[in-house]
Amino acid sequence: MRAFTAMAAVSSVQCLSSCSSHHHHQQRKQSESRWRLSSRVLVSSSLWKISLLSGVDLKRRRHLICTAVKGGAAEGAFKKTVELDRMIDALKDANPRELEKLVVENILAFDEVFWIRLAARSDTCISDDDKKDYEELAATVMTIVDCVVNKTREKIESSTDVLKGILRPVVEGVEEISWPPRDPDGINQMEKEIIQREKEGQLDEGFLSEVSAQLRQAKEDKDKPGLAAMLQKVLQLYAATILSKRSYAKKGNEVVKAEQFLETLIKAPEEQWNKLFLEGLTLGKGEVTPDELSAVIKKRVERTLIRTEGGSYQQRILIEYLKGIESRANEIMKLLQG
Repeated sequence: MRAFTAMAAVSSVQCLSSCSSHHHHQQRKQSESRWRLSSRVLVSSSLWKISLLSGVDLKRRRHLICTAVKGGAAEGAFKKTVELDRMIDALKDANPRELEKLVVENILAFDEVFWIRLAARSDTCISDDDKKDYEELAATVMTIVDCVVNKTREKIESSTDVLKGILRPVVEGVEEISWPPRDPDGINQMEKEIIQREKEGQLDEGFLSEVSAQLRQAKEDKDKPGLAAMLQKVLQLYAATILSKRSYAKKGNEVVKAEQFLETLIKAPEEQWNKLFLEGLTLGKGEVTPDELSAVIKKRVERTLIRTEGGSYQQRILIEYLKGIESRANEIMKLLQG
């Protein structure tokens, strides 16, 4: 959800300025037609309900009202209506720039319920001028929403192209995806692609969202283990690249061995972790105690939470990578202690 909103926020103003006046005029006509149709349907629906209830005796109507008031659903619907009315009032009072910002920030709020409520508000207007204001508001909001959605679709397509470029070294010329790749150098080439594209700013939230979505789908399908492992590797290489940008292994002229060991694990392929644990921990042949390693992992998690946007794909991927190292360390320590 956040990824969608973030992409929308970045591109909305650019998108709106690029829409031609002719296209805007046509879209407004179509929007107004849809708006009038919605209003007519709602009016007919309202008249039908009034006609239906007119034949119900007064006692029955009171019973229906009491039942509705008591129900939690009625209370929830009332709260939702109040929220929608606040949103509509804010949109009406906003200047063009504020209107764009409001629509982008609340892009997911413009669902069927919103448009029904907006049509209902229009139906209650007495003057034609007020009705026209609602029609123009509806047309403008529809235009902004359509533009944001189209820009987001383009962004997703661009992210897919970036992912294809990263995977090309291990899938090019291969009929069936398998993991690990037949060419051992393929992973090294993938890593180089990720490092280069990260420097160019191509691995943004849109890209991470796309990889995460494809990985989730591959896991759900269960018949593409090679693809799932490949996409998981992309996220691991991304996390290692980002986390390796900062080093905490030195305090002045002193080397902090636990931090240095963690940074070695971060940069290393997952397949080498077991060997590194045996060589680096005091339970094996190393100098770092389990408590020291646990402490620096916890500290790195805290630093990552501070330096990344809360709830972002980047934050989630980096934290999962660090937690993966911690989980593997705990497994190895249990085996060594046992």
